[in-house]
Amino acid sequence: MSAEAQLEAFLDIISSSARRAIAEYKKAGNSIPTINSTEFHPLDSAIDTVELKKAIRLLEGTCQQLCASLAPPQHTIVNLAKCFDWACLGIAHRKRIADVLDKHLKGLHVNKLSQVVGLDDDQLARVLRFLGSKGCFSEVDKDVFANNRLSLVTKNTNNTGCLIYRITVSPAGPESTYHTCASEAQGDGRKLLRFIDISPCLYLISQVPSQFFKSEQEQIFHKAMIGVGEVTGSLSIIYQYPWNGVSTVCDIGCSIGTFGIPLAKAHRHLKITNQDLENVIIEAREAMRLQAWGNEAQDVLQEQRVDFVALNFLEEALVSGKDVYYLRFILHDWPDTEVLIILRNLRKAMGPHSRLLIHEHVLIDTYHSDPTEDVGIDVPPEPMLPNFGAGSANLYSTDLGMLVLNNGKELSTLAATAGLRFERAYDFGCTVVLEFSLA
Repeated sequence: MSAEAQLEAFLDIISSSARRAIAEYKKAGNSIPTINSTEFHPLDSAIDTVELKKAIRLLEGTCQQLCASLAPPQHTIVNLAKCFDWACLGIAHRKRIADVLDKHLKGLHVNKLSQVVGLDDDQLARVLRFLGSKGCFSEVDKDVFANNRLSLVTKNTNNTGCLIYRITVSPAGPESTYHTCASEAQGDGRKLLRFIDISPCLYLISQVPSQFFKSEQEQIFHKAMIGVGEVTGSLSIIYQYPWNGVSTVCDIGCSIGTFGIPLAKAHRHLKITNQDLENVIIEAREAMRLQAWGNEAQDVLQEQRVDFVALNFLEEALVSGKDVYYLRFILHDWPDTEVLIILRNLRKAMGPHSRLLIHEHVLIDTYHSDPTEDVGIDVPPEPMLPNFGAGSANLYSTDLGMLVLNNGKELSTLAATAGLRFERAYDFGCTVVLEFSLA
């Protein structure tokens, strides 16, 4: 394919994927959001958004490749280096700027806003203008800023806002700690490889453990985990997986029921066991008592379709004989040695009819290779990168975050380890579910 033909193909993909996204928005709410929208679209809170996510994956990846093709290389590479997005979002979240602006629908002058949030007005304006250039916050008049659809996500009451805290403000945030952690670990003569016994971030934390753990708020963590599901659309599995042939499910590392409760509400024939560490199970029961999941969750409990069982999956046996065992964003937290322990413990609990669902980001190489067997993972059209390029940016950022935090990694192969046999994959646009049975 000639260079000009490639560029024309990019334009066609951009047009078709954008129209595909527009159609999804119109289908869900008969309206289309824009960069100036001041409220959420109904599709923003929908659980099953696979079609939208796949359209955006194509759109983002193709736009980036087109820009990188036509822009001078110096321009593109310097833009990569000068990335202050996470720092400015951290300021916006920490100072609760969106929460303040929520009370001023027509906007607030930076002079008044700075007094409320306790920042220098000139510096605050520059931060908000930077974010505004990325579509987050709107400058409705000279130095007058207002919320828009993107900035509303940064509110402290928003689940994804709590995730932003974890990424940008918390000492465990990968972007805010990577350089410091890396230099500290290198200064100690340690190699920053995934198989060492301590990660860069955990090494730094070990120097000041009391300050770190005092700053951690478990409630923020659990809300952030709900936010992860919203960002990745991982709850799409509730409607995209064939649950009709399933009776029992075990959600391993369940948090406070972020998957099990919505699943039970959507499929009333399922009986679900939620397993996690004892302190987390206590919080999960408390969340149910406080009706954190709504009145429907109380019906789920009364019908005894959901129970909570304490478990350390590195040391203890799981509840045996379930139809489906489900791991969402669990294995990427661990180095290979621990992953094998978890998988082997799982295999011991599985029966001949059992299926293991591993729900993660699956990394794909960026080089073009010969087509392989169709296993259920989408293949982008030529001449896109085989991993969708920037359309999969969140996957690779998360992978680096796992490296920095705990020497974990996203899944990069479909290897049937620990006596498990790969059956197929379900591609949800941002995440993939890998289905295994006993070998």
